[in-house]
Amino acid sequence: MTGSAPAAASLPSGAGPRPVSLELRGIEGLPEIAPGDDLGRLISERAGELLPGDVLVVAQKVVSKAEGRLMSLDAVVVSLRARELAEGLHADPRMVQVVLDESVRVVRSDRVLIVETRHGYVCANAGVDRSNVPGTDLVCLLPLDCDRSAEGLRERIGQAAGVDVGVVISDTFGRPWRLGLCNVALGVAGMPAAVDYRGSADDFGMPLHATVIATADEVAAAAELVMGKTRRVPAVVVRGLGLDGDAGSGQELVRPADLDLFR
Repeated sequence: MTGSAPAAASLPSGAGPRPVSLELRGIEGLPEIAPGDDLGRLISERAGELLPGDVLVVAQKVVSKAEGRLMSLDAVVVSLRARELAEGLHADPRMVQVVLDESVRVVRSDRVLIVETRHGYVCANAGVDRSNVPGTDLVCLLPLDCDRSAEGLRERIGQAAGVDVGVVISDTFGRPWRLGLCNVALGVAGMPAAVDYRGSADDFGMPLHATVIATADEVAAAAELVMGKTRRVPAVVVRGLGLDGDAGSGQELVRPADLDLFR
């Protein structure tokens, strides 16, 4: 997934004063999330005091579980194409079929299946994941609409806590030109997704022409340092961002096809 240059919050009012420190606090004690659970209430009950302007970063996996985005591989009907791709990848054909069903195109099939999802994300396996899911044949799919999921959580947490907060739904993505994984923002609500510095000047008076910072991605990446992969901390409170400007969306960070130089 790569970032575009969206119509983001602009300086000076959009960026606001940049924080000199941030507080990141993990939300612990959440139960195993099941389809239909009131995730917003469960988070707000364990989040402690929330202040206006706080941003809650929530792992995609628990959002998908609450929304029932789980599938049993035993119920998958495997196509000939899935079997052929699975043979080359030495993968489970059922898993490959689920990935194809969640995709609009295959970008690459070499050691790993890189696809474009219906959301526009270009990623491995369409975000379909078998980790941290109960059972041996269940897989977890991405939410159908990550921004809508983020807005629903923001409203529910705001109602329960009585304050206006932002929400980022995060997931771990690989990066084509860098080793290692990094959390990015899939859904965004109640905060700018990006801050646009174009048209402003740097510290030496030179004009900035191309600097658009993917703030929501940075917040998601920072929160992962608290979440970890095995700590059972699926949500993090981020305090002190101090961002002004219009609320954005995760879709703003998906690069449009006509700006993609690598298609």
